[in-house]
Amino acid sequence: MPGVIKRRREFLQMMRSFTLEHGYFTVTDIQNAAGVPRSTAQDWIMRLVDEGCVIQREKKQGRSPARYASLSALPQSTCQKIFTTVDGDQVRIYHECLSSACAAYCEYHHALAGDVVQEIRREGTLLMESARMGKCEITIGLHPFPAVGVVGVERNGDDIIQHIRCIGGPAFSLTDMMSRADGVCDVQVRRSGGVVEGAIRTRALTHLIIGIDDTDSIEGGATFALSLALLQFLGGIKGVIPIDHHVAMLNPEIPEKTAGNSCSFIELAIPPHRVDKVSERAILFVEDEALSPEWGVAVKQGFRIDPEFRAYGIKAREGRIDAGEAGSVAKRFSTDLYGGRGVTGALAAVALAGLPNDILLNPEWKIPS
Repeated sequence: MPGVIKRRREFLQMMRSFTLEHGYFTVTDIQNAAGVPRSTAQDWIMRLVDEGCVIQREKKQGRSPARYASLSALPQSTCQKIFTTVDGDQVRIYHECLSSACAAYCEYHHALAGDVVQEIRREGTLLMESARMGKCEITIGLHPFPAVGVVGVERNGDDIIQHIRCIGGPAFSLTDMMSRADGVCDVQVRRSGGVVEGAIRTRALTHLIIGIDDTDSIEGGATFALSLALLQFLGGIKGVIPIDHHVAMLNPEIPEKTAGNSCSFIELAIPPHRVDKVSERAILFVEDEALSPEWGVAVKQGFRIDPEFRAYGIKAREGRIDAGEAGSVAKRFSTDLYGGRGVTGALAAVALAGLPNDILLNPEWKIPS
């Protein structure tokens, strides 16, 4: 019995070590580390699963082996989701945190580090960073230096790899928490003194913006409510991650308006092979739920808005646009239109994407062209 207890302790220590280093382990990892037959490694893993010391994080899928993790090495994580969308050589990094204070901490220090991260915006617990592909050198340390920063972003096949350098509390998050966040495929960690550098691998997802307008009538309905319901509906499709829902005010003097003349747009992160399916589902949903026959939908891949495309959105807030002009602009900027008269406002919603809410909601706010 003492020999069994000792062996159990050795296997559990190996499993904890792999979990802390990589976020998971496989049967092959334990087999190689312990120098035992595969069946022996498998038996010990299953025994510890039955005891509640180990959990199976992912089932075997095709050639990808099952992944396990030691529960005692998995503290409650503040990192809920980490995912990335790609538009050319630009990357949007999304990090949803359990705590708004932690999100604000990362916002401050990532902005202080700068370089490959060109813009940072936070809404509550969701941190959004716009970054360019490339690498840089950042000095990480205690005040007045940033405690954490992104030192590189690269694409590797279908994945995006963020290289993060940190010290102190952020280092604990990198080594013990980020691997547990939804959307993270793998975390590789390297230590040098008190500084920790990690490579966080996530999928290179497609960024989809869907603009919606004219779904209501004088009898009832509201475009903001329908678009929010659409976001929730599409979020139920496998692999789709809802990002955000926005309302934008257009020209309040248009006589055909049903109320204040607002439109909406939603943003989603989608596996590239599911874009057509998601677009099709979105059109069918709006067609079924809209109370107006003039509903319009605009669908654009990517998050970058060309200044001349933005000018269309500005014009929709200041004047009047006909369907012909909307069609021409949509074709020029690779945006698909569906529906009736509402396509003019739906396209304007997409053209205004990326602006702060205080600008979107105030039609008198002058937007720099």
